[in-house]
Amino acid sequence: MLQKYDPRNTDIQIYVKDKLYPRAEAKVSVFDSAVQGGDAVWEGLRVYNGGVFMLDRHLDRLMSSAKAMHFADIPNRASIITALFDTLKANKMDTDTHVRLTLTRGEKITSGMDPRLNTMGSTLIIVPEWKKPVYDNTKGISLITSSTRRNSPAFLDSKIHHANLINNILAKIEANVAGVDAALMLDNRGFAAELNGTNIFMVANDKIYTPHAVACLPGITRGLVLELGREAGMEIYEKDLSLTELYSADEVFCTGTMGELTPIYSIDGRTIDNKSESEVMKVLIKAFEAKIPAYCHKIV
Repeated sequence: MLQKYDPRNTDIQIYVKDKLYPRAEAKVSVFDSAVQGGDAVWEGLRVYNGGVFMLDRHLDRLMSSAKAMHFADIPNRASIITALFDTLKANKMDTDTHVRLTLTRGEKITSGMDPRLNTMGSTLIIVPEWKKPVYDNTKGISLITSSTRRNSPAFLDSKIHHANLINNILAKIEANVAGVDAALMLDNRGFAAELNGTNIFMVANDKIYTPHAVACLPGITRGLVLELGREAGMEIYEKDLSLTELYSADEVFCTGTMGELTPIYSIDGRTIDNKSESEVMKVLIKAFEAKIPAYCHKIV
């Protein structure tokens, strides 16, 4: 499911550092830490009907990631929200919009890894685009298991939402070569961690399971699905999930800001047969859609 270019995005206004630029003029320095070493943190946001979905939780994670990376200059929440809303209003975007919000450590005085070379303050980048959810949740997607393992906290903690995404990109390349939609990444012990860009859930005997947030990003949508399942009285657990369990599950689906909730119909050539004919995911999608208005931060 390759994303397609939307002509409406040709003339969008993009926020860089402290002002808006036309798309063709929006740039960062070759000395910016994002260019020099992927030294940045980011969030993907969705806009629905005049509001930014789960904005507070996304900003919580952005701040936490920047703190973990020991950024010396972290903008306050109010200034980020103001810049975000100004950018959306300048583009007349109030729905069907995806926003890539990136905070880099900023420009360096000379090339090098040492953060002490970053003396010019952080760089905030806000890229809004007209974009539907990347997956069609009526059709579903197919997976292969990647040979690229997801990082564990022993190497690079996945709870830091950093912009060094080579790990995920290598997995996505494997999926592309295999002719499927996405790659399932395992942790260093061989259990499921997450997809190259989304979290994974499975249903077995009307119980819902998702991997522990050890080698996976504890996604915002993932967290909401855990809440929705419990509110609906479902049994929902975090546990180690083997490939064998996923192959024989009744339902498998993935969650993420870009794709919302999406069914997975095949893993490594094994069809997810849904032998119990459960429809847990449909219940969760309905509950998710019902929550959108309440969890949207109105653009003002």
